[in-house]
Amino acid sequence: MNKIFAIGDIHGCFDQLRRLIKSLAIDQQCDTLVFVGDYIDRRSSAQEVVEYLIGLKRKFKNIVFLMGNHEQMFLNYLAGIEEKIYLQNGGTATLSSYGISRFSMSQARKAAIPPGHLLFYKSLLPYYETKDYIFVHAGLMPGLSLGEQTIDDLLWIRQEFIDSDYDFGKPVIFGHTPFGSPLIMPNKIGIDTGAFSGGYLTCVELPAVKFHQV
Repeated sequence: MNKIFAIGDIHGCFDQLRRLIKSLAIDQQCDTLVFVGDYIDRRSSAQEVVEYLIGLKRKFKNIVFLMGNHEQMFLNYLAGIEEKIYLQNGGTATLSSYGISRFSMSQARKAAIPPGHLLFYKSLLPYYETKDYIFVHAGLMPGLSLGEQTIDDLLWIRQEFIDSDYDFGKPVIFGHTPFGSPLIMPNKIGIDTGAFSGGYLTCVELPAVKFHQV
């Protein structure tokens, strides 16, 4: 049986990411590797994380990268939009990683980002669905179909989703909201365990619902 390995919020924790990937027994041709977003901000190695993830695309036949709210904020910042919000949410660590001054103009900001990295950020998916699971960064609005969800809910929702027992038709695998240990409920599995704040970087192996942590 082909497996799915889904990895939670990285937030610039490059060393944990490398060690976690090396610890996973993944079939690079048959299994699927899914990242649920928030690769950057809060910790200082954003550029190294993204370069490493781009490298993984050359090794794994089936690999999926979802958009996180921090990638959305970063793209907005590069365009000169909602700059203060981004800086207040850990963005200065990413700017430092790319050698960007917070006072630089948007044109200079974009010029500091390697073209392959910009392409990576712009290619991120809002969600990923398989026969058995839905993968999304933050969660889903209860009562709405997948096609009816807004990008804001996919990237930002918290308690309305977490507290709900709504049946979305298949389990939802998500990050965004950190927990001390993985959240396991009949309708959802939360895999952000606060790597950036001293917690674990978590991967859930499906369908076994087996957790790997560094």
